[in-house]
Amino acid sequence: MSAFDDASLDELRSGIDRIDGAIVGLLAQRARFVAQAARLKQDEAQIRAPQRVEAVIARARALAENAGLDPDVVEPIYRTMIEAFIASELEAFQQAGGASCS
Repeated sequence: MSAFDDASLDELRSGIDRIDGAIVGLLAQRARFVAQAARLKQDEAQIRAPQRVEAVIARARALAENAGLDPDVVEPIYRTMIEAFIASELEAFQQAGGASCS
Protein backbone atom coordinates (compact mmCIF):
# COMPACT_ATOMS: atom_id res chain seq x y z
CA MET A 1 0.00 0.00 0.00
CA SER A 2 1.41 3.38 -0.99
CA ALA A 3 0.81 6.86 0.40
CA PHE A 4 -1.18 7.59 -2.76
CA ASP A 5 -3.78 4.88 -2.11
CA ASP A 6 -5.75 6.95 0.40
CA ALA A 7 -5.20 10.36 -1.21
CA SER A 8 -8.14 12.29 -2.62
CA LEU A 9 -8.11 13.66 -6.14
CA ASP A 10 -7.57 17.17 -4.75
CA GLU A 11 -4.60 15.97 -2.69
CA LEU A 12 -3.09 14.24 -5.71
CA ARG A 13 -3.60 17.33 -7.87
CA SER A 14 -2.00 19.48 -5.19
CA GLY A 15 1.00 17.16 -5.19
CA ILE A 16 1.20 17.36 -8.97
CA ASP A 17 1.05 21.17 -8.77
CA ARG A 18 3.98 21.21 -6.30
CA ILE A 19 5.99 18.97 -8.61
CA ASP A 20 5.15 21.21 -11.59
CA GLY A 21 6.47 24.19 -9.64
CA ALA A 22 9.72 22.35 -8.99
CA ILE A 23 9.99 21.31 -12.65
CA VAL A 24 9.53 24.90 -13.86
CA GLY A 25 12.18 26.06 -11.38
CA LEU A 26 14.58 23.43 -12.68
CA LEU A 27 13.81 24.41 -16.28
CA ALA A 28 14.67 28.02 -15.43
CA GLN A 29 17.95 26.85 -13.94
CA ARG A 30 18.64 24.72 -17.03
CA ALA A 31 17.86 27.74 -19.23
CA ARG A 32 20.55 29.76 -17.44
CA PHE A 33 23.11 27.03 -18.12
CA VAL A 34 22.00 26.84 -21.76
CA ALA A 35 22.34 30.62 -22.12
CA GLN A 36 25.86 30.53 -20.71
CA ALA A 37 26.84 27.66 -23.00
CA ALA A 38 25.34 29.50 -25.99
CA ARG A 39 27.79 32.35 -25.45
CA LEU A 40 30.63 29.91 -26.11
CA LYS A 41 29.23 28.61 -29.39
CA GLN A 42 30.61 29.93 -32.65
CA ASP A 43 28.07 28.75 -35.22
CA GLU A 44 24.77 27.02 -35.92
CA ALA A 45 26.36 23.56 -35.94
CA GLN A 46 27.52 24.02 -32.36
CA ILE A 47 24.03 25.17 -31.40
CA ARG A 48 22.23 22.25 -33.05
CA ALA A 49 24.88 19.70 -31.92
CA PRO A 50 23.00 16.52 -32.93
CA GLN A 51 25.53 14.23 -31.25
CA ARG A 52 25.11 16.11 -27.97
CA VAL A 53 21.32 15.96 -28.33
CA GLU A 54 21.44 12.19 -28.74
CA ALA A 55 23.80 11.84 -25.76
CA VAL A 56 21.41 13.88 -23.59
CA ILE A 57 18.47 11.77 -24.77
CA ALA A 58 20.32 8.53 -24.03
CA ARG A 59 21.21 9.78 -20.55
CA ALA A 60 17.63 10.89 -19.86
CA ARG A 61 16.32 7.49 -20.95
CA ALA A 62 18.78 5.74 -18.64
CA LEU A 63 17.87 8.04 -15.74
CA ALA A 64 14.19 7.37 -16.37
CA GLU A 65 14.70 3.64 -16.38
CA ASN A 66 16.70 3.81 -13.15
CA ALA A 67 13.88 5.85 -11.58
CA GLY A 68 11.23 3.33 -12.65
CA LEU A 69 9.79 5.61 -15.33
CA ASP A 70 9.11 4.47 -18.88
CA PRO A 71 11.93 5.89 -21.06
CA ASP A 72 9.42 6.18 -23.91
CA VAL A 73 7.57 8.78 -21.82
CA VAL A 74 10.72 10.75 -21.03
CA GLU A 75 12.25 10.83 -24.51
CA PRO A 76 9.60 12.95 -26.28
CA ILE A 77 9.51 15.35 -23.32
CA TYR A 78 13.27 15.81 -23.56
CA ARG A 79 13.23 16.12 -27.34
CA THR A 80 10.60 18.86 -27.12
CA MET A 81 12.51 20.67 -24.37
CA ILE A 82 15.80 20.48 -26.28
CA GLU A 83 14.17 21.70 -29.51
CA ALA A 84 12.76 24.71 -27.64
CA PHE A 85 16.14 25.56 -26.13
CA ILE A 86 17.85 25.18 -29.51
CA ALA A 87 15.28 27.50 -31.10
CA SER A 88 15.93 30.05 -28.37
CA GLU A 89 19.69 29.77 -28.86
CA LEU A 90 19.35 30.17 -32.63
CA GLU A 91 17.22 33.29 -32.20
CA ALA A 92 19.73 34.81 -29.78
CA PHE A 93 22.59 33.89 -32.13
CA GLN A 94 20.88 35.64 -35.05
CA GLN A 95 20.10 38.72 -32.96
CA ALA A 96 23.75 38.88 -31.92
CA GLY A 97 24.78 39.02 -35.57
CA GLY A 98 25.46 35.35 -36.19
CA ALA A 99 25.12 33.77 -39.59
CA SER A 100 21.68 32.83 -40.88
CA CYS A 101 20.32 29.75 -39.14
CA SER A 102 17.77 28.62 -41.70
